[in-house]
Amino acid sequence: MITARCHPKLAALLPRPTVAGDALPEWLRQMPSEVTAETLRGEVVRTLKHCPPIIDALSGGVLIPLATDVHVCGGEMAWDWDPPVLDDALITRSPVGVHVSEQASGAPFTLQTNAVVKFMNFWTLEAPKGMSLLFTHPLNREELPFRTLSGIVDCDLFRDGYVHFPALWTAPDFEGTLAKGTPVAQVFAIPRAEQSLTVADMDADAIARNREVQSALGAERGVYRKRFRHANSHG
Repeated sequence: MITARCHPKLAALLPRPTVAGDALPEWLRQMPSEVTAETLRGEVVRTLKHCPPIIDALSGGVLIPLATDVHVCGGEMAWDWDPPVLDDALITRSPVGVHVSEQASGAPFTLQTNAVVKFMNFWTLEAPKGMSLLFTHPLNREELPFRTLSGIVDCDLFRDGYVHFPALWTAPDFEGTLAKGTPVAQVFAIPRAEQSLTVADMDADAIARNREVQSALGAERGVYRKRFRHANSHG
């Protein structure tokens, strides 16, 4: 379990982090279950709404929300937000900061503005003992006009500090309001252990199992969901 904490003087102002499965994007809710595919001569096909791996990615982990409305106009950001001054805390009162583009020198990022924005996070996040937290762009959320950069923090130890979220602004023509509560990062607890990998040829049993799985997937709808997905998965 991830534990999120904020200063009590900010509790009434901040939107709360949420389990991602409780905040699925509106475009997914509105997506039809089936469509007619003109490229397949009018055959009816199922949409991504039937794809458990995509749904599980959207539903997994915890979403960290934008602290307040941020208005974007003419390449500038502004907000109407006046949180209290916290005499007993060292944290900015600004919901968005910046990184100058030179800080990404040599990185293969396409910077479409002269800076990388930084979404400020007003929640400390504690991971279970022995776990780290993976922070990344909200998965499959390409409608957002930014792309949060990924990072891993040992938040079982760094449980009393703030993790903020640098993001590339990917929609230079965007003008409008990023609404309070917009997800700016998705967080997953992951084991802090050295990863290992074994690469091997299939033996006869593995080939037979592979053939059986592929045959089942082609013969029946929902095989992955029914046979190869944990019952407590989201979706």
